[in-house]
Amino acid sequence: MLIHLTGAGTSVVIDLSAGVPTVRHWGALLDPSTDLDALVAATVRPIANGMLDVEPLISLVPEHGSGFAGRPGLAGHRRAGRHWSPRFTYESHVHDGSSVVAVAVDPVAQLRITSTIALGDVLSVRLALTNTHAEDRYLLDRFAITLPVPAQARELLQFTGRWTRELHPYRLPFERGAFTAENRRGRTSHEHAPLVFVGTPAFTEWDGEVWGTHLAWSGNHEMLAEVLPDGRRLVQMGELFHSGEMCIDPGESYTTPELIASYSAHGLTPASWGFHRSMRARPNHPSPSKPRPVLLNTWEAVYFDHDTERLQQLADAAAAVGIERFVLDDGWFGSRRDDRRGLGDWVVSDAVYPHGLKPLIDHVRGLGMEFGIWVEPEMVNPDSDLYRTHPDWALVTAGYEPVLGRQQLVLDLANPGAYAHVLGQLDALLRDHDISYVKWDMNRDHAQGSGADGAAGTHAQTLALYRLLDDLGERHPSVEIESCSSGGARIDHEILRRTVRVWTSDCNDALERQTIQRGASMFIPPEVMGAHIGPFRSHTTGRRHSLGFRAATAMFGHLGVEWNVMRLSDAERADLSAVIALHKRFRPLLHAGDAVRFDTAEPALNAHGVYAVDRSEALVCAAQLQTAMSLTPAPLRLPGLTADVRYRVERIALPDDRAEQGRARVAPPWLSTGIMLSGRELAVIGLQLSVLHPESAVLLHLQQV
Repeated sequence: MLIHLTGAGTSVVIDLSAGVPTVRHWGALLDPSTDLDALVAATVRPIANGMLDVEPLISLVPEHGSGFAGRPGLAGHRRAGRHWSPRFTYESHVHDGSSVVAVAVDPVAQLRITSTIALGDVLSVRLALTNTHAEDRYLLDRFAITLPVPAQARELLQFTGRWTRELHPYRLPFERGAFTAENRRGRTSHEHAPLVFVGTPAFTEWDGEVWGTHLAWSGNHEMLAEVLPDGRRLVQMGELFHSGEMCIDPGESYTTPELIASYSAHGLTPASWGFHRSMRARPNHPSPSKPRPVLLNTWEAVYFDHDTERLQQLADAAAAVGIERFVLDDGWFGSRRDDRRGLGDWVVSDAVYPHGLKPLIDHVRGLGMEFGIWVEPEMVNPDSDLYRTHPDWALVTAGYEPVLGRQQLVLDLANPGAYAHVLGQLDALLRDHDISYVKWDMNRDHAQGSGADGAAGTHAQTLALYRLLDDLGERHPSVEIESCSSGGARIDHEILRRTVRVWTSDCNDALERQTIQRGASMFIPPEVMGAHIGPFRSHTTGRRHSLGFRAATAMFGHLGVEWNVMRLSDAERADLSAVIALHKRFRPLLHAGDAVRFDTAEPALNAHGVYAVDRSEALVCAAQLQTAMSLTPAPLRLPGLTADVRYRVERIALPDDRAEQGRARVAPPWLSTGIMLSGRELAVIGLQLSVLHPESAVLLHLQQV
């Protein structure tokens, strides 16, 4: 039983004959008339000496019981270790053209797997495991989704990082052995983004076949990319469970997070478009018809030093430079005068705001700006009214001294009382105030976090978080929510079903942000990527950057400002106004076009941009990260435009622009006069840039003639 699904330039051939579905082909588009039986027959592998008599398939859930020698997709057991190695057979399926729902059963182990597979802009896979036993629970250790990749996928791209240095790429040869990463931090994590690309050798942004996979999940996860001894290759991703965390009662089911996969025959950049387009097709995604407001976040302007009059003055200065949303950060509630107390008490501080938030909100709204606010509802400080009243609501393990992080504990949202308390306080906050935006933070890992029953609680906590966001969304549908987690520790497609923005990093250093945002662009589009212009001297690194470099970096996301704009000189205020106006000019392009990245001769040059979907316009940034080995740079080639269309290319001036003359005695003339080139010429010949200072950037605007 073979089924052929077709999507955006992709074919998937699914084999249902062996129980749990097996993907026989995921890659280049096949002709609709393809003889699927012949395709499978052409790829039947020989049985070599030293092998079992039958080669086990790499199904969505590879089975040890069928002879699969790699890591099984399903691991678990019943009492006394029974039913530890199940084998499934086909039961039924439904095929509606773009999707397949298939059911496989193991009558001995009394388990059922339901596989849901859909193909559009991306391949989407979910699995559900049902315990059909009448009496016994099933202890689930692992239930991960496995996708085979073809033999030509011989290089691996993964992402690593830490706080303020997220989503840094690294490449590995994918020739033998296994790459694995496990995340136990209780959030998507800074270190192990659930994102893996494999591709043909030396694949680039615009060349080579690429297969990308992302696990849409905001809790613990595990990833595996393996070349088996028999030469076959696979990628496996799933939720990671602590010991005993997942028990399936009789008649109950566990459903995996969604695995989202994107294929491209032409490199990484088009593979990213699959992820972007699938997200943009969601009903909750920000509409291009409603521009993403440029915001000011108060954190690096005032920190915990809140004062209504001072904040009103900050709002005046923000409105004067074109800010459209004013976001009040940490320090407005309870006893929260520093980061050691007050979390859990989500009521306006009488000491700081004796007349409440209304005077500030009214002032902000009177200036024509929206008002936003910061919260961290998943956390509690031991020094808080909530914890003193309900220490039993913390996600800790009884009998042990809890491990603190930032002087705070995790609040057990799976506890009905804690959940109702947080929902009630947040509901009242949004009901009683004219708030249109919530910056939702989560600043510490889970450590020995047990629920009320003493079992590991991260899975239940993650689902409770989703439920809390959903409940608030139903009660306050016009309020937008941003996902922040010590910066970029919770960026995934599942949290973005409930939020419209992620805070990409706590680091506003433009040099660091060039790499961080390039990594994030691999799987999220610019309009959900929070990108701020910070002060001249970075809060997290101490580096100093020109406004031109900071602006060119933050331009390619959802723009914000995190800077005390009250302290600006008249010239600085005029420059910041010009930058914000420039972003607004290009915002329709930036937030609806195709994000592009370019391969450069020198790794010191980071080149990227956005193309209009119809390729009528483009905005490109060339950022010099450090000095290059060459005295003069190679031309920057811009593939992906319409070959036979001519484009007018002009440089966009930036304020305080260290790249204005660069380090060249004579700059290429076209930088000042503009130039006309075809899409083919831009791809093949490219544009000669000047010699740029390190930590500077140029912006180029391309307009179809």
